[in-house]
Amino acid sequence: MGALGPVSVSTAERQRLDVELGERSYPIYIGRNLLSDPACYRPYIVGERVMIVSNETVAPLYLDALRAGLEGFEIDQVILPDGERYKDLTTLNHIFDALLERRCGRDVTIVALGGGVVGDMAGFAAACYQRGVPFIQVPTTLLAQVDSSVGGKTGVNHPAGKNMIGAFHQPRAVIADTATLETLSERELSAGLAEVIKYGLISDRLFFDWLEEKVPALRALDPVALATAIDRSCQNKALIVAADERESGQRALLNLGHSFGHAIEAGTGYGTWLHGEAVGVGLVMAAQLSERLGWLKPVDTARIQDLVACAGLPIVPPDSLPSERWLELMAVDKKVQRGRLRLVLLQGIGAALLTADVDAGQLRATIAAAQRQTA
Repeated sequence: MGALGPVSVSTAERQRLDVELGERSYPIYIGRNLLSDPACYRPYIVGERVMIVSNETVAPLYLDALRAGLEGFEIDQVILPDGERYKDLTTLNHIFDALLERRCGRDVTIVALGGGVVGDMAGFAAACYQRGVPFIQVPTTLLAQVDSSVGGKTGVNHPAGKNMIGAFHQPRAVIADTATLETLSERELSAGLAEVIKYGLISDRLFFDWLEEKVPALRALDPVALATAIDRSCQNKALIVAADERESGQRALLNLGHSFGHAIEAGTGYGTWLHGEAVGVGLVMAAQLSERLGWLKPVDTARIQDLVACAGLPIVPPDSLPSERWLELMAVDKKVQRGRLRLVLLQGIGAALLTADVDAGQLRATIAAAQRQTA
């Protein structure tokens, strides 16, 4: 994977970049007021029928604008309850019920309007319904625009582990209308910044440096800063997905901070912590473990912790999970192979690696030290 050059400020009203996957390649459109633009949808809809999947929070805000962009198609919709705790097989069945009740065939296109939970569930339904129908991602949160809507990972949670039931199913297009971010709460916006920071840490030091200066502007919803951050994040993810679509190698690096974060989410109950909040703590803990192993300089650990905090994210884990419970939850992880937990750690800012060579004692010590910070 080639490194990206200096961060270019995105001033165009609309940008397009492509995820290069041969015949499954697709565009990502980024810009304001794309939601109701028919040109964003028409080339990517198969047939004449569309099933919109949204939730109770997003639908009142943006469903009418999306329907205007889909004028001329036969439109159905299913509105799901909002929240990570509903990302399960029971709620997934609401989508299948709607598709079957409307007698939708393989010529239906599912359109996901919402954040990561909606996108993951709608995409998984598209992967499964009649063994696969096309879908389009219309992400309305920062986290979804920079991460979950791109790459084709779809699925639902299980009480024992996050996203453990799912499929790879690429969208036909991703339409990221940055105007939708104006209705996000500060907490949700910060949660999205965790995934943005992640890209700088994995392989893009120049982006990390830029974020150290621009995070206050991002939190203030500066449109140029937002468009630049979304574009750069999507560029990073598109490069990794194109090189390793099904996570057989370097795509696993995108899980930096996630083994710790998923344990927090499962251990505290889905929805108690936002995904991005848990990932923010996970980034800090991954840095602390990397430093403990002698791979990361203390000054870099401090920079990472400072940037995560500047983004409005927590930097210490909950104190309610004993170390053994942490290890138990982390053992239920998609990166576990042959019974060995593999972690994404850092050898520097912009230099991540996947390793199974982590002593359990060092991991326990990192968890215990992080929890002592809550005292």
